[in-house]
Amino acid sequence: MTDTTHMTDAGGTDESRISEARARGVAKMNEVYGWELPADVPGDFFAVTADHLFADIWTRPGLSVRDRRLLLIGAITAQGQNDVAKIQINAALHNEELTEQQFEEAAIFLCHYVGWPLATGLNNALIAVKADRRKAARAKEKAAADSAKTDTD
Repeated sequence: MTDTTHMTDAGGTDESRISEARARGVAKMNEVYGWELPADVPGDFFAVTADHLFADIWTRPGLSVRDRRLLLIGAITAQGQNDVAKIQINAALHNEELTEQQFEEAAIFLCHYVGWPLATGLNNALIAVKADRRKAARAKEKAAADSAKTDTD
């Protein structure tokens, strides 16, 4: 695992320094999820997630982000982790790694390997994400139309 220790500056104060691993990990997290997380999120859980999982594992050669996402979708579907599936589906759609139709096909495919109830959870997660994304798009369009109307008044 990458070293993310706290260093003491010349004045002797214990000042947390963001390591190269943290910067690399947070950059990869932001790429994978389309977020804009700061690098200075406190806590050991975030440190392990950013400094190891995303800095060391998600950046390894050999698999693309899309490849890793597909593997993750299969694993979380097999575990019935539908809330996590929603996060992954939304991120993949946002990053244009997969289409809604490809997720539907993944659910159909996974039915045969993890069972209908678990893969139905993935399909239901997709339905929920699609509805949320469409609702957000309509709200954005309405806000733009309202803004344009205000500008012309």
